[in-house]
Amino acid sequence: MENIWHHRKVAETAAKGCMVCYKPSSSVLITPDSKDFFYICPSHLKDRNFALPTDDEAKAIAERKKKEELDREIEAVKKEYEEKMKKKQQKKDKSKDRDKDAKDKDKEDKKPDKEEQERDDKIKALTDKADASSTAKSGVDDGPRVFQLQKHFYNQRLEKMRNAEAAKRARERMRNPQLFPSVPSGNP
Repeated sequence: MENIWHHRKVAETAAKGCMVCYKPSSSVLITPDSKDFFYICPSHLKDRNFALPTDDEAKAIAERKKKEELDREIEAVKKEYEEKMKKKQQKKDKSKDRDKDAKDKDKEDKKPDKEEQERDDKIKALTDKADASSTAKSGVDDGPRVFQLQKHFYNQRLEKMRNAEAAKRARERMRNPQLFPSVPSGNP
């Protein structure tokens, strides 16, 4: 059995005792072939002495965090632009001079175009950064999903599986009547 464990969540009503501390937990570590699983607290998954995330998962988490930061920057630029546009609109509405020259109107029309272009350039630069540096999926849980157990805990799981298999073989032997000694057929 390979030392790769996938983190899954179960319903809160199906929570069972954690393997380490016996507190009810809805987090489960399961092997890819679904042969072995156990319930574990999310706090134990963060403990480096219990399990380590695989390299691919660690990279994916870092990329996901970068993408979130870039998304926040993009939102900030958009909000900043909207606020500027609102202020300009308020200034326009407040001005009572409606008889401006055509030149003044042209100058006012050109200024928002420049600002829009600047905003679009900023957003485009940030989205290009996000696309280049991140291919992680959004909407995924915050922690890693694939782990490797530390040697001691992994050996403990292997021994538990061996003991369960030995008990199963013993039960099968007990069901077979040919394994028991037969009644003596000779005279005493």
